[in-house]
Amino acid sequence: MEQGTEDVPVIYLHEIKRQYMQGDAPLVILDGVKLALWAGQSVALVAPSGSGKSTLLHIAGLLESPNEGEVYVAGAPTSQLSDMERTQIRRTEIGFVYQSHRLLPEFSALENVMLPQMIRGLKRSETIKRSTEILSYLGLSDRVKHRPAELSGGEQQRVALARAVANAPRALLADEPTGNLDPNTADHVFQALMQLVKATRVAMLIATHNMDLAGRMDRRVSLVDGKVVELE
Repeated sequence: MEQGTEDVPVIYLHEIKRQYMQGDAPLVILDGVKLALWAGQSVALVAPSGSGKSTLLHIAGLLESPNEGEVYVAGAPTSQLSDMERTQIRRTEIGFVYQSHRLLPEFSALENVMLPQMIRGLKRSETIKRSTEILSYLGLSDRVKHRPAELSGGEQQRVALARAVANAPRALLADEPTGNLDPNTADHVFQALMQLVKATRVAMLIATHNMDLAGRMDRRVSLVDGKVVELE
């Protein structure tokens, strides 16, 4: 896929290094990672368990800081930002989807999608309108008042997608978002993800073991010896 008219990636990881101490010895997870995520582009991160996929996602989403290197969001460096400033970027610029939907069980589908918008400070009437529209777009217009326990696994994950894009983020980061779903349901959720990318021009990075889904995305990358490599 072409990078489009945007001159700057939504997220750019530059020479990212991350290591942990294992006893007295350093365990290198990421060793000079470079990765650009562009608006409207879907990228599959395909690598074995334990290779650092989740660490890379956490650093890209400003949930974790690298030992070295810089994370740029919309061209701006983030390493010197305060925790509050990083949190603000996560609220407005980055959406997260996990293998487990992590919905709040006591709230309806609509309320789960409303919450991040209310935390951002939007008016309740506006959050209701926007949340209803997103859920309808994902085929859940008749399920908005249902709580998570009353929804199927695929429906729960689509609510989680709606929540992730509720604040119109520039980037969507997903960690095995279809890992707990059967193949047919996983395909429906994946189609919903791709619809969102095309409709909103969000930049999407998905860590997945599903090579069929990865093959339908714009780019495929892997982690080899702590570095990102492009796959055919």
